[in-house]
Amino acid sequence: MKSTPLHAWADTAASAEITEIGGRRVVAFRVAGGKHHGAIGINGSATVERAVRLAGELQVPLVGELDTSGAELRDGVAALHAWGRLARELVQVSGVVPTLLAVTGACVSGPALALGLFDHVVMTEDAFAYVTGPDSVEEFTGVRVSRAELGGAAIHAQRTGVASLVVSDDLAARDALEALLWYLPDHHLDDPPRLATDDDRERSCDLAAGVVPRRSTASYDVRVVVEDVLDTDSFLELRPRYAPNLVTGYGSLGGCAVGIIANQPMQRAGTLDIEASRKAARFVSTCDAFNLPIITFVDTPGFEPGRDLEWRGMIRHGAELVHAYAAATVPRLCVVLRKAYGGAYIVMDSRGIGNDLCIAWPSAEIAVMGAAGAVAILNKGRSDPGLVAEYRESFENPYRAAERGLVDAVVDPARTRHILVDALDVLAQKRDAHPARRHSNTPL
Repeated sequence: MKSTPLHAWADTAASAEITEIGGRRVVAFRVAGGKHHGAIGINGSATVERAVRLAGELQVPLVGELDTSGAELRDGVAALHAWGRLARELVQVSGVVPTLLAVTGACVSGPALALGLFDHVVMTEDAFAYVTGPDSVEEFTGVRVSRAELGGAAIHAQRTGVASLVVSDDLAARDALEALLWYLPDHHLDDPPRLATDDDRERSCDLAAGVVPRRSTASYDVRVVVEDVLDTDSFLELRPRYAPNLVTGYGSLGGCAVGIIANQPMQRAGTLDIEASRKAARFVSTCDAFNLPIITFVDTPGFEPGRDLEWRGMIRHGAELVHAYAAATVPRLCVVLRKAYGGAYIVMDSRGIGNDLCIAWPSAEIAVMGAAGAVAILNKGRSDPGLVAEYRESFENPYRAAERGLVDAVVDPARTRHILVDALDVLAQKRDAHPARRHSNTPL
């Protein structure tokens, strides 16, 4: 397919076209170069606006590349309004078509805010993005910071979560955008992509079954479980350094694109904190917007305690995750691997907030809290090994939850893949039956 240029002005740093990436038709735009390092004004913004609008009209993904010094100063305040109009167009197609962006250099001032409006942002290692630059920070706070320290790719990978992926260079960024497109449909009314795989649907997950330690306090890498359950070599982890106590990413299961969320016992014991809750909530919302089934792997001892977390709004941000899961209408499958305690268990797509299938491994510990803590409370602070063992037997095993209908089945871990593939087949025709409304009031 030939690329079809969209209208652009020769004196701007913006260009756009209808083209193909990895065999998929997309509307692509680029803001870079020019006399003022990608500065974009009225004309350039109109080009990008047109690209965004056309992606929505054609119902195809929007893919962009930014290396911009901000608004074109020669256009004055009109350039700022141009970016405002562009933001409005991005909001209009949000959740309608996938929006992907590569930042390959600078992205500063007002345009930097646009990064938060894209579904996924890929940054090169030398890229940087910030709303207010180092000079303004020093003038206001007296602290001198470099561009990299303020908004380098490493900062957005680890601390802000803006970057879904960080890659080495421009070429790798384009490859990353193509990889993301593999898992996403053209638009919100389309089915998830079917990905070619020769992996046996009924393959035994022996590696996954063997990696989870019997001792509940021992750590392990949950990604080993995820990768063994999914189709071979299909897992693409997103935001790996941001809130690493929770793993998110795309993969395929039986050839169907899916979204993965999993507690990571290797980091902070797999507890949920503010950043992990926000990371998961955003990812759930993205999967729900584009019809990707969600598979959740649970192994968490609870929410991370701490005065700082509570003061920063653990209640509100934890509610974001509850809201995202409860509002999601795509097929939702939950696998309880080991610990599933308290409120953190509930918000990790438990039966109570509406999953479609919940299975547990025999090693699962599903309870209000751990046995030792529960006994200490019930026994007025005194520890009693006998009572701890009795509590575990009575309340902490998955069979009690299954008896109450809170778990559909306690399964052989090696059969996890087979069970989930069959469940996806059954749920393939699931449709949203909720009455139409403008929108819910998300606890942002």
